[in-house]
Amino acid sequence: MTAKIAYDEVEVGTELPAQSFPVTRATLVRYAGASGDFNPIHWNEKFAVEVGLPDVIAHGMFTMAEAIRVVTDWAGDPAAVVEYGVRFTKPVVVPNDDTGALIEVSAKVAAKLDDQQVRVDLTAMSAGQKVLGMSRAVVRLA
Repeated sequence: MTAKIAYDEVEVGTELPAQSFPVTRATLVRYAGASGDFNPIHWNEKFAVEVGLPDVIAHGMFTMAEAIRVVTDWAGDPAAVVEYGVRFTKPVVVPNDDTGALIEVSAKVAAKLDDQQVRVDLTAMSAGQKVLGMSRAVVRLA
């Protein structure tokens, strides 16, 4: 499978469809089981507060994975992402209620590169704060 987006049809500034991803405590428990990361800051409110956090926080790698979904959905093929990196700027705080938290992700094509590739810059927000900085992906298009 290859990217469904043609390199020649993409311009710098093209905005990808934004998406929002809900995160609940149950989501974090499932992710901990899948990833093997059972750090109590991701499920134990008392522990999280004792170490100086405002509440339980989402796993950084989970946040990163949710954000890149905007790019993989747009490209149509996860293998089209050839490079991806972020800086973690703020945690995604996940309260213990029915709604939890929301990760809101937007992205745009920031540069056209050689070899049918583009650089996509992502913005990930939660509770009005930017949770990922320098979030960039290089994507090989059709």
